[in-house]
Amino acid sequence: MREGQSSQTSYIGAELAPSVAELIHLREVAAGRARPDLIVRGGKVLALHTGEILERDVIVAGRHIAAVTPPGRFEAEIIDARGQFVAPNFIDVHIHIEYTMLTPGELARLVVPRGTTTLLADGNCIANVLGADGLDIVGHTDTPLRIFRQVSHRVPRTPALELGGAQVADAEIEARVQWSNAATLGESNPFDLDEWSARKQVAAIRSGKRITGHTARLRDEPLWSYLAGGVSDDHNATTTDEVLERVRLGAAITVMAGSMNDNTASVFADVSALGDGVYHMCFCADDKHVEDLHDQGHIDHHVREAIKAGVEPMLAWRMATLTAALYYRLDHLVGSITPSRLADLQLVPDLAEARPSLVLVNGVVAAENGKPLFANKDGLPAKTRNTIHLHPDLSAESFVVKAPGPKAWAQAMEMYDGYFKRAFHAALDVVDGAVECDTERDVLKVAIVDRHHASKTIGIGFVRGFGLKKGALAATTNCENQNLVMVGVTDRDLADAARAINEIGGGFVAVAEGKLLASVPLPIAGIMSDQPWEIVREQSIAANKAATGLGCKIHSPFMIMSFIGLAGVPDLGLTERGLIDTASQSFTNVVLGMRAGLVCCRCPDHVHDVHRLMDPTTFRAV
Repeated sequence: MREGQSSQTSYIGAELAPSVAELIHLREVAAGRARPDLIVRGGKVLALHTGEILERDVIVAGRHIAAVTPPGRFEAEIIDARGQFVAPNFIDVHIHIEYTMLTPGELARLVVPRGTTTLLADGNCIANVLGADGLDIVGHTDTPLRIFRQVSHRVPRTPALELGGAQVADAEIEARVQWSNAATLGESNPFDLDEWSARKQVAAIRSGKRITGHTARLRDEPLWSYLAGGVSDDHNATTTDEVLERVRLGAAITVMAGSMNDNTASVFADVSALGDGVYHMCFCADDKHVEDLHDQGHIDHHVREAIKAGVEPMLAWRMATLTAALYYRLDHLVGSITPSRLADLQLVPDLAEARPSLVLVNGVVAAENGKPLFANKDGLPAKTRNTIHLHPDLSAESFVVKAPGPKAWAQAMEMYDGYFKRAFHAALDVVDGAVECDTERDVLKVAIVDRHHASKTIGIGFVRGFGLKKGALAATTNCENQNLVMVGVTDRDLADAARAINEIGGGFVAVAEGKLLASVPLPIAGIMSDQPWEIVREQSIAANKAATGLGCKIHSPFMIMSFIGLAGVPDLGLTERGLIDTASQSFTNVVLGMRAGLVCCRCPDHVHDVHRLMDPTTFRAV
C-alpha cells in the first residue's frame, strides 16, 4: 500500500494519536504517579476554549501534553516561560508548497521558527508534472512540519481544454481523500459541475473530510450551486458582504495573505459587522513566494495584521490555531494547549507581535529566537528532475498572431486583485500581417507553451497589468498545468525567454535584447528549487528587480504571471490550446470580428476604466 493508505477509511491523523502505551503513560503523569519529560513552567497560557489567559505549567510526556496545572505541582526538566505567553502553534489551512519555490523541508526551515508547524497543502502543482507520485513527494517531510493533504480535485484541471502534463485518475483521487493523511478534498474549479466532481465530493463528505473551496468571488446562483456540492470554505472572499454571505451559507472563511494579494485588512475592515462570523474564520497563505514569507511572515503575519485591523488578540490567535483545528477536525491532535494533544507550542513575548522565542514540536524544541534547530535532510527522487521538454524549433514565428491589417480588435484580459482577470478588447496595430503589442497602453502578449510533451502547442493572448516596456518574463509554473508561461513585448523576446528557460531546466527568467538578466532555477519538477531557502530568496529578489528594470511595477510579477491562464477565475483563461471564456468553459477567439458595427467580444460588462481607455465607443459609465 502507498503511504497513508489503509484498507478502510481512517480518521484524520490517526497515526498521530496516542498509542495505548502512550495514553496510559499520559494518565499516570497527570495523576502524579509518573515523572514528566518536560515542564513549560509559569507562562501565561492561552486557554482558547474560554478566551482566558492563565498562569499555568504545561506538563509534557513524550509527544503529548499530559496536563495543564497551576505552577509548581510537578517536577521535571524545566523550560522557564515566565513573562511569556504559551500558545499553540499556527496552522495554515490552505497552501500550495510548490509556489513557495521551496521543497517541504526547506519551507520547514523558514516557517517553523515563525510558529507554523501544521500545513494543509494541496499538491496540485507537482501532480500536474509527476502525477500521484508528486502528491506524495510534497505531502511528506522528515523535518518538524506536519503536512495534511488537500487531495487535488482534478489533474489536469480542465482536460477538455488543455493537453496538460501528468494525469491522476479520478478514482485515485476519490480513494486518496479517504486516507488518514488527507484533511480535505482540494480546491476545485467553481465552473466544473460534472458527475466525477460530485463523486469525489461525496467521497470526501462520507469520510468526514472537508472540501476546500475557491469561489472566485462568485455571487448568487453560481455561488449557491458551487456550495451545494459540499464545498465548506473559501479563501477568495475579500469584502464584508462576501464574508457574511459565505458564512451564512456554512462556509468558513480562510483569510488569504499571499504574494498576489493580502485580504486581511479588507476582510476585517468592519469587525463588528462580522458578528459571530469571526468564530468561523482562520488563515491561509495559499500562494506565497519565499521572499514574502521571510520579509512579511507566514501565519504570524496574519495574526499581526488582524490585530492591527481591530481583531482582539485572543481571537486572532484562536483563528490561527483552535478555530483552524476545530473546523478541519484536527482538534484532537493540535490547536490548543490541552491534555492528550500533541505538544506543539510556542513561547511568545508579545501576542500582538506574534514572534515566538521558542517553538516546540512533539515536545521537542524545534526553533529558538527565529532560528531552526534542525536540518533539512529530505531526499528527492531522480524523477523530479529533467522535466522540461520544449519543442526544439520554437522561434519568434511560433508566437505570431495573424490578422488582416492595419488594425485588429483583440480580446484581452486585465489583471487585478492578484489573479483575477477582467476581459476587455483593444484595437492593436497589425504589421506585416502580425498583431503587435501596445506598450503605451500596456497591452502585452502572453503565451502558454507546452513543456510536457515537446509539442508546438501554444496558446496566445493579450494581457494588461505588467507594464513591460521591453523584454519578457517567463516561468514554468503556469497554474495549474505548470506549462511555460511568458509575457513579452515582441515575439523575439518570447523566443529568447523560452530558450533561457530551457537552458536553466525550468524556473523564472527575465530577458531583454537577447540577454538573460536574471534567473531562478527550479530544477525540481520545474517548480521548486533544490537550494536552501536563503539562496532562493536572493535569486527571487534579483528576478523581481530585473522585472522592475523592464518597466514592471507590480509586486510579485512571476507569481501573478503564473495565474494568467487559470481557467477557474473569471473572466478569461488561457491554456496551451487557446483562450478560454471561463463562464462557459469553452474556447474563444483572440482576434475578434464585427457585427452591426460592434466588436464581438466576450467582455461581461463595459463599465470599467479599461474600456474607457481601450474602446470609448462602447464604454458605459456607471
